Amino acid sequence: MSVTDGFDPDGVKCVVWDLDGTLWDEIAVESATDDLPTPRPAALAAIDALAARGVLSSIASRSAPSVLDRLDAVPEVRARFLAPQVSWQDKSESLRRIAKDLGIAVGALVLVDDSPYERAEVEALLPGVRTLAPEDVPALLAAFEGREVTAESRERVHRYRTEETRRAEGERFEGSREEFLRWCDMRLTVGAATADEIPRALELAARTHRLNSSGLTPDRLRELASSDGHELYTARMTDRFGEYGIIGAALVDRTHRTGRGAPATWSVPLLALSCRVAGRGAAAAFLFRLMERAREAGAEEFRVTLRPTDANLEMRILLRQAGLRRTDDTATGTSTGTGTSTATAADSAVLGRTLQGDLPGSPAWLHVSDREDAEA
Repeated sequence: MSVTDGFDPDGVKCVVWDLDGTLWDEIAVESATDDLPTPRPAALAAIDALAARGVLSSIASRSAPSVLDRLDAVPEVRARFLAPQVSWQDKSESLRRIAKDLGIAVGALVLVDDSPYERAEVEALLPGVRTLAPEDVPALLAAFEGREVTAESRERVHRYRTEETRRAEGERFEGSREEFLRWCDMRLTVGAATADEIPRALELAARTHRLNSSGLTPDRLRELASSDGHELYTARMTDRFGEYGIIGAALVDRTHRTGRGAPATWSVPLLALSCRVAGRGAAAAFLFRLMERAREAGAEEFRVTLRPTDANLEMRILLRQAGLRRTDDTATGTSTGTGTSTATAADSAVLGRTLQGDLPGSPAWLHVSDREDAEA
C-alpha cells in the first residue's frame, strides 16, 4: 500500500522539512565549522518541483536557533523556505506556528522527517497532518503528476514571499491596524471570469476551506458555470507591495426570474476566497459588491448556499454580518454534489436577505471597482 493512499494533493499547501537526516545527511550543530551540511540534491529538486506546482516549503527542526542564522547565509537554499522554525520546541508546536504565519490550516501541512519519533509526535497531536519519511517523497511528487497547474499556482511561492514583506512592514508600522491597511492602498476589482481565469476559480473551490461557503467540487463548479443562467465572477486584488492575483471566486445562479424577466434572486452556490486575504476585508468587499450588482440587475433577494464545516467559521460569521439568514425555501438552492441543481445538499442551508434598503459597505481602507472600470 502506498504512503499516499487516500491522499488529496489539492489539500496540501505546504510541505514542512526536517533538517538533520532529511534535508541533509549530517547534524548541523555538530559541524566543526560554521558551514552548513550540503543539502541533498534530491531534496532540493523535490522542493523546486513542489514550488512549480504552487506548494510551499517550510522547515521544522529541533535544533539550535543559530542553525537558522547560518542558513540565512546561504540565500540560494534559504529562499526556498517560508516561515521556518528552528528551535528545541516540539515539532507539533513548530507546525502550528508555521500554519499561523502562513495563514493556512494546520491540516494543509505535510511533514517530511527521518525520525519515527517526531512523526509519531505530530500524528498524535496533529492528526490532520500527513507525515512522511524522506524515502516517501517520490510517492508524494507522483501524487501531483497529471494535475493542472495554473499561472496562479506557479506564482504562489513568490506571492507568499511578498506576504512576508507585508507582515514585516506591518510589524514596523507606527499606527493602528486600520491605518496600516489604508497605507497599503489595497484595490479589489470584481468582474465576470474570463476563460483563462476559470482554472484558478476551480483551484479556489478545491483548495480553500476557511473562506469557502459550500465546498462545491471543481467538477460541479465547471458544469454549473457553463450552464444557462449561471455566471462565474472573480475578484483580483493589488496593493503597494504587488499583486495578490485572483483571490476570490463566486458562482451566481440567476435562473429564478420575475414575470418581468429580471432575476428575482441571485443565488450563490459557491463563494470562495484565498486565506491569504483573511483579515483584510477582501471577503466582505467581494460579497458586498456582488450584492450591489444583484440589485443593479433588478434582483430583489440575494442568497448563498452554506455548508457549515469545522474550518469555515469565518465565512459563516461574514454571511451573518452581511445580514443573510437561513430561509425555509430551498427551491433555488444548488446541490454541492453531482446531482441536480434544483435541491440543496442535505448538509447545506440556504441563507438569504432582501436587497431593499441599505446594503453593507466595504471596508473604508479597500477601494472596490468593477473589472471593466479598472480596465477603462
